Amino acid sequence: MKFLHTADWHLGKALYGRSMMEEQTWFLQQWLLPLLECERPDALVVAGDIFDRQVPPVEAVVLFNAFLNQLAQLEIPLIAVTGNHDSAQRMSLGTALLRKQGVVLATKPEDLLNPYTISTKDGALCFYLLPFCDAATARETLHQEENGPRTMDEAFRALLAQVKPNPAVKNILVTHCFAAGGQVGASESPAFVGGSSQVGLDCFAPFDYVALGHLHGAQKAGCGRYSGSPLKYSFDEAGQKKSAVMVTVNAEDVQTELLPIQPPHDVRVLTGKFEELLANAQMHPSDDYLLAKLTDACPIYQPVDRLSPYYPNLLGVSSEFLLFGGNEEDDSFRREMRQHRVSDEQVFSAFLKQVCGTEPTKEDLALFHKMMKEEEEA
Repeated sequence: MKFLHTADWHLGKALYGRSMMEEQTWFLQQWLLPLLECERPDALVVAGDIFDRQVPPVEAVVLFNAFLNQLAQLEIPLIAVTGNHDSAQRMSLGTALLRKQGVVLATKPEDLLNPYTISTKDGALCFYLLPFCDAATARETLHQEENGPRTMDEAFRALLAQVKPNPAVKNILVTHCFAAGGQVGASESPAFVGGSSQVGLDCFAPFDYVALGHLHGAQKAGCGRYSGSPLKYSFDEAGQKKSAVMVTVNAEDVQTELLPIQPPHDVRVLTGKFEELLANAQMHPSDDYLLAKLTDACPIYQPVDRLSPYYPNLLGVSSEFLLFGGNEEDDSFRREMRQHRVSDEQVFSAFLKQVCGTEPTKEDLALFHKMMKEEEEA
């Protein structure tokens, strides 16, 4: 018995304002569907955050709809829960009808009490589905508004206490949460990580495998694991290796295999002095999504315009000089400038020296004073 575990698709996501729809279309149409057709797993599991926001862009909904139609042709069940980025209420539309067609989508905590069983020639897989929910939603579900759970850990324990997995079959939990000890990246919302948002790993003990979503880095978590997001959704994730998890359930144990995902455009961070980065760009142009971190001790003139011909998907440039200042002389001048102790001519002269590497001539200064006077009189 085997199923493919993935999560955190975030359809409709943008990186630094650049739509990721091209990469997401590639992932679903050219990576995931061919893999499913080749491997023929007993189910596809998506552990939350199908969409990036509660009202996703139209093209994201169209892409997901097309994927569902193609998946139905393969006759592979989709088993999914909603995550904190999804709109549980919107995605609950038609779930009872879709379930009859093999599209099982849990959008509310009480769906946990309605497990979905798949019978295979090697035995049965019983999927328990617990979508993302906060403590307040758990209290409402449990009818314990006064004395109910106050933390995510208490909420998950109270909800999971309602189910008694059958030891005669293999029991799988699919959920979206922050499991204690998980490694967090920049893409995960800080409102849902750390402290009272953590869920203890021991509450997953009754299950043979836990398919987790929410954290974007692939990692183990007790008797289960996070598949991680299939694509890099922040430059903080540049060093991560993206994958999906093929889970094989045997009578004796559960085995997992990470299947690497390498999209056409990588997400990378370039660090170094500008001239070094420019020389490398001229020798090795790239259409990857890039962030350049300049380590120069002085400001650089129009770095984006000069790098973009070689890096068309350069999404941002940061400078250590702008963040931390330059040398002691630069820092002293900045302090004087902030306190209005330097003249406009001194500021102009410092600009020419730092950006252009030259001292102003008499003609430069005369033109500067003329322009300043015209500005004052305007």
